[in-house]
Amino acid sequence: MEQALGLMCGAGALPAYVASEARRQGWRVIAFSFAEAPGLEGVAHRAIPSRLTDIGAVLEGLRRERVSAVLFAGKLWKGDVLAGAAAADPAGQQLMRAAGGLTDSGLAQAVAGTLAGLGIEVLDQRPFLAPLLVAPGLLTPRAPSDAEWKDIRLGLSLARQRGGLGAGQTVVLKHGVVAAVEGIEGTTETIRRGCGLAGPGAVVVKAVAARHDYRFDVPAVGEETVSALAQGGAAVLALEAGKVLLLDREAVVAKAGRDGIAIVSLEADAA
Repeated sequence: MEQALGLMCGAGALPAYVASEARRQGWRVIAFSFAEAPGLEGVAHRAIPSRLTDIGAVLEGLRRERVSAVLFAGKLWKGDVLAGAAAADPAGQQLMRAAGGLTDSGLAQAVAGTLAGLGIEVLDQRPFLAPLLVAPGLLTPRAPSDAEWKDIRLGLSLARQRGGLGAGQTVVLKHGVVAAVEGIEGTTETIRRGCGLAGPGAVVVKAVAARHDYRFDVPAVGEETVSALAQGGAAVLALEAGKVLLLDREAVVAKAGRDGIAIVSLEADAA
């Protein structure tokens, strides 16, 4: 008999990709949809509309479907979590008390603990996303200049440090000066803000904290990212190799090439 996997779905195409891969691996996929996630109907065995303010219903659905493991996929906006905190049901309120606030690490531990109490394991996302993780190397026709490489190495070190302190993991800089560090707004808005401050030629670096919890998030970039780079006149997008997802790779690389943007992936010890 197939084991049931509860797929906690945020926004975007990633949940459908993960559902398809989980199904290929032999799971019966029960998708709990918290945002618009196109394509789920064709790959999940069942899709259940869900709300962040109604955690009790989600927990009951997991029990009813006899789910043995949970997997998170897609974008859940921190702003939505903050906005819905006051309206959370009793189960959500209890979760926030266990978390001691709304930090990513606190919520992750509280969610994992709550699910463990139900006999449910939270799975690492990477075994379901391996083909999308970026390998080391240059992805575009244009390579970074020597000056841009200096910013890349500095940005990689800074992004990893900031991520370990609970901030976002994207940094925008130019000539060694940091223009923006990701906060609650997410990668795309950080790029827009940073490029607006730095001006044309900015370097954007996305990395992962050393103790990043891949059960709850795998950082990703895609077409929206490269569009923001082009609009802001950015020169480089640098990604930490093996740690960041590249969605819609062909389209992203092609657009970056047309706009003269260099995309490079490097390992943390190269910084």
